[in-house]
Amino acid sequence: MIKIAVTGAAGRMGGRIITAVKEAEGLELAGAAERPGHAMIGQDAGLVAGCGPLGVPISDNLEQVLAAADVLIDFTFPEVTLKNLEVCSRLGRRMVIGSTGFTPEQREWVARLAKDIPVVLAPNMSVGVNACFKILKETAKILGEGFDVEIVELHHNKKKDAPSGTAVRMGEVVAEALGRDYHKSAVFHREGMTGERTPEEIGMQTVRGGDIVGEHTVYFIGMGERIEITHRAMSRDMFARGAVRAALWLGDKQPGLYDMQDVLGLK
Repeated sequence: MIKIAVTGAAGRMGGRIITAVKEAEGLELAGAAERPGHAMIGQDAGLVAGCGPLGVPISDNLEQVLAAADVLIDFTFPEVTLKNLEVCSRLGRRMVIGSTGFTPEQREWVARLAKDIPVVLAPNMSVGVNACFKILKETAKILGEGFDVEIVELHHNKKKDAPSGTAVRMGEVVAEALGRDYHKSAVFHREGMTGERTPEEIGMQTVRGGDIVGEHTVYFIGMGERIEITHRAMSRDMFARGAVRAALWLGDKQPGLYDMQDVLGLK
């Protein structure tokens, strides 16, 4: 039995992860953490998540939470995640990270700490999205340089980072397949007399509104034809199920930085 701790336990995503852990075979919720001062500190994590009592109180002390856990699942924010990762590294706990919005420097720090413990870091834990990453890579290789690439992503109005980590990864996958540097090819803003579009550009467009869980479309636009590859998230449950799958997969892994392509055997 793998014992799981969850950060952001009183949040929407935290609640879905706790429910997914309860429903999964081979996993047990051993700890739940929230930020100091949160109104739900001391409450039963299962009741807060809406999946029934689990006998696990929400705590504001991560070290105490991890004392009985094997794996920490973290869907918070980069600054918080890095602090939590440092604790996991020091205590020798495995970690699944679904937070997005990391800077290149922050990702390097994650990779450095992952030399001590096994870590799964993925901008999107959805099995379907990760299948899309694989499809995008093959599509870009087949089409080559004759198609313009544009990426449009839609999320709810509470999302704090833009473009989404999933959209960025899609752009990186396509750029790598085409032999480009994503950071040099990505175009995030067009306004006024921008001039003609260059063949190397990868357009990144962001939409925010309402309660959209997540939608990503990659357009490969050629002369007289267009291919659209779209993934639509209907609920947060798929992210939670992916995180649980990653936690199970980490059970016998050596220290290192992994992603969902590793978890799903797509590499």
